[in-house]
Amino acid sequence: MDKVTMSVQEMAMQMGISLSKAYALTREADFPIVRVGKRVLVPVYEFKVWLSARATEK
Repeated sequence: MDKVTMSVQEMAMQMGISLSKAYALTREADFPIVRVGKRVLVPVYEFKVWLSARATEK
């Protein structure tokens, strides 16, 4: 079974950005996150949709 969420650390590694920049992204209004207690998780599918939408912006 594939993971449906990833940690902010995993997202930062996939994007090739710093952990601080990744956490800054999670604070943006349109960035998809799920909070479980104090933990911040990024839904994989929604992240791919968000990233794809940004890739087509000019």
